Amino acid sequence: MTSKPLKQIHLAAHFPGVNNTTVWSDPAAGSHIDFDSFIHFARTAERARFDFLFLAEGLRLREQGGRIYDLDVVGRPDTFTVLAALAAVTERLGLTGTINSTFNEPYEVARQFATLDHLSQGRAAWNVVTSWDAFTGENFRRGGFLPREERYSRAEEFLATATELFDSWDGSEIAAEADSGVFLRNPRAGAFAHHGRHFDIEGRFNVPRSPQGRPVIFQAGDSEEGREFAAARADAIFGRDGTLDAGRAFYADVKGRLAKYGRSQSELLILPAATFVLGDTDAEAHEIAHEVRRLQVSGQTAITFLEHVWNRDLSAYDPDGPLPEIDPEVGENTIALGRASVRQFRDPLATARQWRELARARNLSIRELVIATTADQTFVGSAATVAGSINELVQADAADGFILVPHITPGGLDGFADSVVPLLQERGVFRSAYEGTTLRDHLGLAVPGAEPARRPSAASAAATAVPAP
Repeated sequence: MTSKPLKQIHLAAHFPGVNNTTVWSDPAAGSHIDFDSFIHFARTAERARFDFLFLAEGLRLREQGGRIYDLDVVGRPDTFTVLAALAAVTERLGLTGTINSTFNEPYEVARQFATLDHLSQGRAAWNVVTSWDAFTGENFRRGGFLPREERYSRAEEFLATATELFDSWDGSEIAAEADSGVFLRNPRAGAFAHHGRHFDIEGRFNVPRSPQGRPVIFQAGDSEEGREFAAARADAIFGRDGTLDAGRAFYADVKGRLAKYGRSQSELLILPAATFVLGDTDAEAHEIAHEVRRLQVSGQTAITFLEHVWNRDLSAYDPDGPLPEIDPEVGENTIALGRASVRQFRDPLATARQWRELARARNLSIRELVIATTADQTFVGSAATVAGSINELVQADAADGFILVPHITPGGLDGFADSVVPLLQERGVFRSAYEGTTLRDHLGLAVPGAEPARRPSAASAAATAVPAP
């Protein structure tokens, strides 16, 4: 009986900045906007031979009670500008950006990603997302006009249209033959026409085919629509389940959808987000983790989080006191604008009942309850314990790897790179050196070909060669 070969683990680094999982008050914490922070973080990830760096997106500063939600890190620089700058200070690290399909146009986004792929020599990736709220949409001409059922329809067509633009060049058009004077073999290079429900465009795409052909496509989210979208279109899915049972269920479900789209299981990677806390011993790591959670959930944060469920101003309540006796205010309007977390409380009255029961049973204050009911760190322990846990989950098909989210920026990844990565390398489950140059190489993904119909034959190419101007 032959044993199952060891899977190679994929690791990536999420630069934090749009959620309050960071501990900005720590003396080791730095800026989330200064370019030096991005450089430090990216170079640490590359030194550790990670697959890619991941940037989330914040299109509007979140608000609560009409004020900026300053428990988030305030501000998010433009994704393409940051990634293009990082391309110049890294050599192999993939560069993944979250770009919204609700408030952008396919031509513009395709042009930006094709350019980034050229500038980075094949390291670009696009996390395709939709926007869920009218509040964010107020920053844009269309406002929040798309109902939920339309967002994925637009996203599907957006990605399909962008793919047509990427494929309008097949990579063989540029001859640049000085002797013959022929620059382009095909005068129709870049020609496209898309006439659909959401987009009606035609013209010429003005960026030749990039090293990867198309950027690697990510999808974030675990809704039914998101899973189906990932199975049909994505190269990787950014999930949330970092535990064995939930991870295996999600893994099996999404991978099980691939066959109907003519895809094999290796064509889609499952990469959940994961937090971590390291210590010299497991006991020390758990002590540090407890303190990190207390720093992440200050008294002010606890009250603010509770308002997401109660949908009321609770600023008069003591975070070290009991839960409010009043019930949540149920309605479409929310006190927290721009925060996706409010969507998880679909029945706030039921959530309040559950939390009151838990608080009474364990004698928990508001702050203690919020700490107990919000996510703990995914991996906590010594370097050996964390390396073992990561490997166990990947080998058990609960994930193909993890996108790590440190709680300190920009140096929070350093300890992982120096202690956990060498142990994974010793186990033979993580690379010691990059074997390829592109992100597709790192992820084991094939370079897609342009649509066959767009490839001119050798005879037609020769007949339509265009001399240099």
